[in-house]
Amino acid sequence: MEDEIKELVIARLQTLPDDISVSVGADGEYSRDQIIQHVEEGDEVGKKMVEIEMNFLRSLKEGKLYETYGE
Repeated sequence: MEDEIKELVIARLQTLPDDISVSVGADGEYSRDQIIQHVEEGDEVGKKMVEIEMNFLRSLKEGKLYETYGE
C-alpha cells in the first residue's frame, strides 16, 4: 500500500510545471524534481509531502474543499 501511495503522490507531482518551487514547512523550498526524489527516497521531506498530498486528497473526497471554496 505504501508503494502505491508514493506512486500516486509522484504521479500528482509530475503534473506540476517543472519550474515550480514547493515550500515544505520550515524544511525549505524545493524544485518539483527534488520533491519527487525525496518522495522516492522516503526521507523526512518526502514523508511530509506524502502527508500533505494525502490530506489534500482526503479533504477533496470528503467535500471539505467545496464547502470552503464553493460559497
